[in-house]
Amino acid sequence: MTTSEITAARFERHRLSLAESFTISRGTTEEATVLTVELEDEAGRVGIGAAGPSAYYGETAESVEETLPALLDVATEVGDPHAQQVIEERLAETAPAEAAARAAVSIAVHDLAATQAGEPLYRRWGLDSDRPPQSSYTVPIDSPEEMRDRARRTVERGFETLKVKLGTDADRERLDAVREGAPEARIRVDANCAWTAEEAVEHTSWLADHGVEFLEQPVPADDIDGLRRVSVEGELPVAADESCVTAADVGTVADAVDIVVVKLMKCGGLRPAKRQILAAKAAGLDVMLGCMIESSASIAGACQLAPLVEYADLDGSLLLADDCYDGIVQPDGRVDLMATDSGTGVR
Repeated sequence: MTTSEITAARFERHRLSLAESFTISRGTTEEATVLTVELEDEAGRVGIGAAGPSAYYGETAESVEETLPALLDVATEVGDPHAQQVIEERLAETAPAEAAARAAVSIAVHDLAATQAGEPLYRRWGLDSDRPPQSSYTVPIDSPEEMRDRARRTVERGFETLKVKLGTDADRERLDAVREGAPEARIRVDANCAWTAEEAVEHTSWLADHGVEFLEQPVPADDIDGLRRVSVEGELPVAADESCVTAADVGTVADAVDIVVVKLMKCGGLRPAKRQILAAKAAGLDVMLGCMIESSASIAGACQLAPLVEYADLDGSLLLADDCYDGIVQPDGRVDLMATDSGTGVR
């Protein structure tokens, strides 16, 4: 293994159009702004990462842009990309509230270290390339007719699992349409905090009738009692996303849900994500590895953790019309880690 110090650091802001509009219960997105990070060593090798900030978690492209120079200074001052414990601690001290910004640097550091070692990141962690679950593909809120057509087009592309966004006054009609368009697909539903616990319990009956696998974040993030009620009284397993941001939140939701959703952009990077996954496992919970609408520059990093989890929702870069980087190939949702020569596989 040939190692050398980080000698240069840079970032760039990109506005990326989505292939189609993307609506959830909180609003509609037509384009995503991501900030890509590159760390270069003395030999000219480059580690790549990216931030996909979410206003829901208090981050914007502007806040990430303001924060990244200080975080990149941390990486260059530490110098050694293999000193990841030290780098993570200093990133957290420098920008405790900017998880997506920290994640961008974290991914780039890990990509560079694994590239220097000449092996894929998942191998450095001793993970099995055959273990990643198939990723779901999201059907956002739209008219029932359009949701039916999107579901049909998605399964025709080879995706076997759909994640359906709900949280409207016509949810049942919309799910009916999705099931009509994809009668054999595995379906998961995400309400993004839109329902009350009473509504969610009631909805689980007809969701179960449609063969829905599990229900993600049916109630507001701070309503842990509501999550617990839906789990106990409802007919489906329940996943916590907005209610479980970091490893520190696992204990809060452990007796209220069945599944925890881990995202690099909300927990702050690869080491924090791995820590959250292991905390969930220790609590007897399953894990879904998720994402925001992101570039392949960050999705590739998340894919390296996929062998550790039961479920994956890593379609963020697939929703883009154009991307600024290439990453892990997943044409039908299957994460092909074997195609990674070194690093995270981002190019």
